[in-house]
Amino acid sequence: MPEEPTIIGVSGVYHPGRRCNVEFGPLAAHAVELSGATGTPKIGYLATACGDQEARLAQRQEAARLRGWRLNPLTLFMMPNVDDVEGYLFDQDLIWVDGGSVVNLLAVWRAHGLDEIFRRLWLSGKVLGGVSAGSMCWHAGGATDSFGPDLRPCINGLGFLPWGNGVHYGVNPQRRELLCRMVGEGLFPKAYSSENGVGIVYRGTEVSEFVCDRPDVYGWVTEQVPGKEGPEAFHEEPITPRRLPD
Repeated sequence: MPEEPTIIGVSGVYHPGRRCNVEFGPLAAHAVELSGATGTPKIGYLATACGDQEARLAQRQEAARLRGWRLNPLTLFMMPNVDDVEGYLFDQDLIWVDGGSVVNLLAVWRAHGLDEIFRRLWLSGKVLGGVSAGSMCWHAGGATDSFGPDLRPCINGLGFLPWGNGVHYGVNPQRRELLCRMVGEGLFPKAYSSENGVGIVYRGTEVSEFVCDRPDVYGWVTEQVPGKEGPEAFHEEPITPRRLPD
């Protein structure tokens, strides 16, 4: 287990599979490595953001099996699948949160008290990670399509990381435009973003490094211009990530 609280948020962690529809790629493997797991890694998996779809759960479990990992889903629909949610999660090596609607995810988690459970897990040194909505949820917020194709701000993330977070950066220009405007208007002092294939590793609340699983992709840092405020009052900088082994 890491010596300090650790979060990894990524975009595009799944790869086309040879034996199943999707496989876990190097970014997920790096999250397992960060956890310090020995033997067969135990991954507490949450698909709350997509409504705990049974087909997705089965698909991800098969992808984990091919990696030699044990995927242990925590489902909340229609009710929690375990009696002791906190004990179940503390027994895992890594917490991994899948994508979908970050707005729905946050509402359901708070209804079940998972916001406080996850804070205790994080402060204990348990590695928290996830893709897309599973990345944004740990931050103060970001730009989301949870309400429809026209993106809207999300500003009620769990806030363990006091920054904005952009996911799938560059895939949809609206995500980038809205996040930059949110920073310029002072909703976040700073935002960290990942293009598909990029992960952001945090130690405590600060970025430790950007990593990637493919060439020609970047992380991004967006900051408000000192002394200014407004939609254009931001500065954006690309960061070259460290390439992970395949």
